[in-house]
Amino acid sequence: MRLLLAGLPLDEVTTSMTINATASTLLLLYELVAAEQGVEATALRGTIQNDILKEYVARGTYIYPPRPSMRLVTDTFAYCREHLPQWNTISISGYHIREAGSTAAQEVAFTLADGIAYVEAALAAGLEVDEFAPRLSFFFNAHNNLFQEVAKFRAARRLWARIMTERFHAQDPRSSMLRFHAQTGGSTLTAQQPENNIVRVSIQALAAVLGGTQSLHTNGFDEALSLPTERAAKLALRTQQVIGFESGVVDTVDPLGGSFFVESLTDELEERAVAYLEEIDRRGGAVAAIEAGYMQGEIESAAYADARSVDDGTRIVVGVNRFVDQVPETPELFPADPKLQAAQIERVQKLKANREDGAVAAALRDVEAAARGTQNLLVPMRAALAARATLGEVADVLRGVFGVYRPG
Repeated sequence: MRLLLAGLPLDEVTTSMTINATASTLLLLYELVAAEQGVEATALRGTIQNDILKEYVARGTYIYPPRPSMRLVTDTFAYCREHLPQWNTISISGYHIREAGSTAAQEVAFTLADGIAYVEAALAAGLEVDEFAPRLSFFFNAHNNLFQEVAKFRAARRLWARIMTERFHAQDPRSSMLRFHAQTGGSTLTAQQPENNIVRVSIQALAAVLGGTQSLHTNGFDEALSLPTERAAKLALRTQQVIGFESGVVDTVDPLGGSFFVESLTDELEERAVAYLEEIDRRGGAVAAIEAGYMQGEIESAAYADARSVDDGTRIVVGVNRFVDQVPETPELFPADPKLQAAQIERVQKLKANREDGAVAAALRDVEAAARGTQNLLVPMRAALAARATLGEVADVLRGVFGVYRPG
């Protein structure tokens, strides 16, 4: 973390970390590096994704079973309320749900169902809704169907406002705001005719802006082949800048509001999402539905149907099943350095050779004791990391108490 953050004024920048199972650990390391720089924790601003539920549903980077993982999430809420009040403690993510093959309605419903579960867990842990809800944020996908995507974002905002006011009786208007980041759809990028992805990303980015996103990530056109090259990354940035500074779509809030087509699509998506939310409630909530494999099964069925539609040609993908080049082009690829892994291993070995092993072992025992009890886990975890315990060592201690999740 020192290497990553070297030279950055952490009291002046905001940092977003797409990290989930070990989100609390990375946040604590960020706080420790800031302290070494003389930056107070109260000045730190940023976001950790910290959305473990969607990992079981769609992405797979979980470690522990759902319920102890939820404890880490709510412990992070409480820790940040006290120590890092400007930090966004979770980014509830539909992006990976859509990447796994969900429909737009499923992306909205399953994301908001996870959000409901986090709010309920925080309330059960003794937090007041208006203490933590203003720091909740969301992360959605942007796909190719421009009007459907705009309607999806509008429906999500409307639904979340109603959930927070009617279900959880939030009083602070900020608690009902669905603040969201959007990223263009990685799963829509094609390895065939990769420059077509420039057009896809542009349409998706425009949909996100028209739908009200607060921040945006545009993918590189070559990401179906490798990490983005410098050229692709710069073009992705320029795409945002053209939309932001030349198109005029940022000059008004909700520019498609009032359109009969968009309003009817918004109503339709909201109704379909509500039907899913009611079914998840009937099954005992998001955690129980995940443990039973309900959301996973719905997404798998949608992904299968979509793949069939491409195979049989009912959904056209330019360059893949229509307008195909007979001779594929040879694209430029990002050069990966195979020496990086060995260098990181060497750095960790040097760290372990130059620390006080007794202090590390004692601190890790405190983490284990907290995991078996009810203390906020982040307090002893911070002490262990300050003693130079590694992320892996902290995770191993928690594995020993919580176990490792194995989907049935």
